[in-house]
Amino acid sequence: MSAKEFPAPAAAPAARRSDTTRTAILTAARERFAADGYERATIRSIAKDARIDPSMVMRYYGSKEGLFAAVLDVDLRLPDPDGLDPHEVGRTLVGHFLDLWEENEVLTVLLRVGVTNPDGAARMQAIFRDQLMPVALRVCPDPEQAPARAALTSSQVLGMAMARYVLRFPPAVALPREEVVAWLAPTVQRYLTAPHP
Repeated sequence: MSAKEFPAPAAAPAARRSDTTRTAILTAARERFAADGYERATIRSIAKDARIDPSMVMRYYGSKEGLFAAVLDVDLRLPDPDGLDPHEVGRTLVGHFLDLWEENEVLTVLLRVGVTNPDGAARMQAIFRDQLMPVALRVCPDPEQAPARAALTSSQVLGMAMARYVLRFPPAVALPREEVVAWLAPTVQRYLTAPHP
């Protein structure tokens, strides 16, 4: 009988266990980094939250720094700049960012850690450069002003995120999503598309 008739046993169960373990570690790490910040979070506390041995965290991520980098691997999934309506970009981006913040605690972790940790700040700067700048370059009327326009846009989005999801100011938390979009979208629209002052 050939090897084709008796294939080697599939490794799917082990792969599924590996994926489950990685997911548990990343979930626990996001929550711990969000709650404690980078400096106070420990491999031991993350492993305890994930209900695994600390050696497993080290096995998959090598170090606290490696785990932190994995947690901060963020794709904002911004709309394709070529498909954006320049007249609706403010509303589109504000709505998109609110959806991201409300569905994914990774951005809360990134914001909290980015304020206190140089690696977190560097990661945020890379996301700004690689993901938001192409949108600003595509929609703004003066590409040489795209960096300033993208920075002003970030100030609005991150300011609301800080107030609503990190500091949890009661009035910011209480605002309905539609109202947040209605307040912020015209400002973001102006930052990205209005004539330079």
